[in-house]
Amino acid sequence: MINEELFIAHVKHNNSGWDKPQKLEDHLYGVSALASSFAKDDDMKAWLEDIGWFHDLGKYSSQFQIYIRKNSGYEENIEKFLTLTNGVVKNKVAHSTAGAIQAIKNFPKNFVGILEAYIIAGHHSGLPDWYSQNSSGLKLRLKNGEEDYKNVIKQGISSKYLQPRSDLALPKYLYKDINVLALWVRIAFSCLVDADFLDTEAYMDPEKFKSRQKSICLEKLWTEYDKYMKSLSGKAPASLVQKKRSEILQSALTAAEQEPGIFSFTVPTGGGKTLATLGFALKHAIKYQKKRIIYAIPYTSIIEQNADVFRKVFKELGNDIVIEHHCNLDADLKDDDFKKLATENWDAPLIVTTNVQLFESLHASRTSKCRKLHNIQDSVIILDEAQQIPRDFHEPITKTMDYLTKYFGVTFVLCTATQPVLTKVSDSFGKIVFSGLNDIREIIEDPISLANDLRRTRIIFDDLDKPKTWEEIANKVLSEDCVLCIVNTRKDASDLFKLLPDNDENFHLSASMCAQHRSDVIEEIRDRLKARRNGSNKPLRVISTQLVEAGVDLDFPTVFRALAGLDSIAQSAGRCNREGKMTELGKVWIFKPEKKCPPGFLRQGEDETIALLSSDPKLDVLSPQSFNLYFKGLNSKGNRDAHNICGLLKPEPDPDFYIPGIKISFKDAAEKFRLIDDNGISIVVPYIKNNEDESPVFQWIAMLESKDIASVKWVYRKLQRYTVSVSEKLAKSYEEQGIIEQHAGLWVALSCNYDFKLGLKEPDSLLAPNQTVC
Repeated sequence: MINEELFIAHVKHNNSGWDKPQKLEDHLYGVSALASSFAKDDDMKAWLEDIGWFHDLGKYSSQFQIYIRKNSGYEENIEKFLTLTNGVVKNKVAHSTAGAIQAIKNFPKNFVGILEAYIIAGHHSGLPDWYSQNSSGLKLRLKNGEEDYKNVIKQGISSKYLQPRSDLALPKYLYKDINVLALWVRIAFSCLVDADFLDTEAYMDPEKFKSRQKSICLEKLWTEYDKYMKSLSGKAPASLVQKKRSEILQSALTAAEQEPGIFSFTVPTGGGKTLATLGFALKHAIKYQKKRIIYAIPYTSIIEQNADVFRKVFKELGNDIVIEHHCNLDADLKDDDFKKLATENWDAPLIVTTNVQLFESLHASRTSKCRKLHNIQDSVIILDEAQQIPRDFHEPITKTMDYLTKYFGVTFVLCTATQPVLTKVSDSFGKIVFSGLNDIREIIEDPISLANDLRRTRIIFDDLDKPKTWEEIANKVLSEDCVLCIVNTRKDASDLFKLLPDNDENFHLSASMCAQHRSDVIEEIRDRLKARRNGSNKPLRVISTQLVEAGVDLDFPTVFRALAGLDSIAQSAGRCNREGKMTELGKVWIFKPEKKCPPGFLRQGEDETIALLSSDPKLDVLSPQSFNLYFKGLNSKGNRDAHNICGLLKPEPDPDFYIPGIKISFKDAAEKFRLIDDNGISIVVPYIKNNEDESPVFQWIAMLESKDIASVKWVYRKLQRYTVSVSEKLAKSYEEQGIIEQHAGLWVALSCNYDFKLGLKEPDSLLAPNQTVC
């Protein structure tokens, strides 16, 4: 038997030698205390205290103690452990399974031990499935880990780890609705993972740990918000739009006094939703002791725009108030920068993120994605442009929202001009086919009247029985001095734009352009619009895909829109006479191209719009009633759990186990829960602003090829804004033609194949390259 004091969890080297190792018992105690402090209810607190003690039980094996000393070069007392293994040294030692086995032995008569085993076994590699074709499944890991477990017990560790337990219970609501169990386990898993990371960091890198310690109370944010809104009210010119924005804000602040739950906020585009929902969230959070505010937005372009608005509001409080978490994070952030650290676990008062990051994390199994989940408890979550939640995932998403609201203290706000139908749906026999959300409270007293009061455009449907050629559309565009024309695909945008004169009066926007390129063009378009408001007569014509529809703050007197879903038409109308400053209504002209929308959800939206117009030619397409009809019809045509996420996460008993087993497919569900189809290929493009100087892309690629990747990993974040995603088929064509080359594991396009107006060229227009990337 070896003295328990000799077992270590971590060890680090400093400039003068070795720091005192972190004792294993100290680490177990620290993680246990920290994990339990993250829990919301007393049942979970006690449960996590238990899990914290067992999570690294496997480090009590002699093999692990030899491994950590050999691996680090710290060999003190290593000979004592070598004597117990007869000199046999393993190159790799798994340490998480022993604690999982002990957890099961501590609860021999119920399934609490199985739940602990999922969490303990996965605290490094991620929550496992119960059964897997390979050895990663929990059931097989428990079976194969018995030998390692026995080696741990041989060390004569303290009996405090080995006592059967009967005093821990699961919350009663889990017995009422067992389907909550998977989410409950993921949140408990999050508590353990974050506690493990933080306790380890506090020992290994105390300065980095200290840099996390910032606390800004929501009351301070409210004070700054109130001050900012009062300053705006004095500057805004009197107009109907400003009057309605004030009423909308007051409705939001009044509703914030209501009990937590799920709210809808149905406000036409341009009605001031961003600042109004921020006011609701702050006031509601303070009244009901919520810990943070999370904005989930469908597109990164809107995130950056909204985050800039919030930074203006809170500029007196410094740069660390607003934490953005998305793929275009500032690459210049240091690894110990508070903003960077806060994206790891969302320990900050205001998070601005994407729907993808929020909902994929809530259904994740990996430690890095799950780590933040416990900080979603007791928060206010604003779902901006809520209609963008993909229909194929409605069932798992709404179930998760319902559970978070009922059991984890979350308040949701569904914020959009075009509210989706997310309530319960039954078939003609009364069978529930979509469980949906219940008790959604609308913040706006009369959304229909508000939509009419804020009507700033008139929708004109051209003869939809007679499709228009792109030449006809181009001539129509050229007849306008200031117009935005929105089409359905990248190719449509490219084909139409090429029919316009090649001059500085015409602009193109599509996903064929990298994010940095699009941002620069949008900024220039805004400058041109501002100049026109100040008297400039220079024409401005923009051809764009639907990327400008959700939240991009543009204001044109005239908008043309290719026929699409009713929600897309409404979002397009939101770019027309947005501020209501025209003496007459803006004009939104809907035309039907010769080619229909691509098959899939876009085509279904187009067909549903045609069906509605056919049934009622006088349909008010901008009315909330019309959106309700549209989404009901659209949702009836698809499966709201197309990937069986709910089925994979439904707990099932496994009688073929020596104690009650529970089958949950955490890993499989996480792999199938992808809001964005990631089958595309990302291509780095050599974009240069204003066609000046050399693109920085080539310099960054050269750095990746010449240096240790770990030392320049910030380059990958830089390159994210210089990538274009294409289909695998198209990427193969680029590769076959020698248009793209691989460098540092990335596909890179050559300069001659990136157009500084259209973006990445289509294969039929590509030039034959004779240059290399470096």
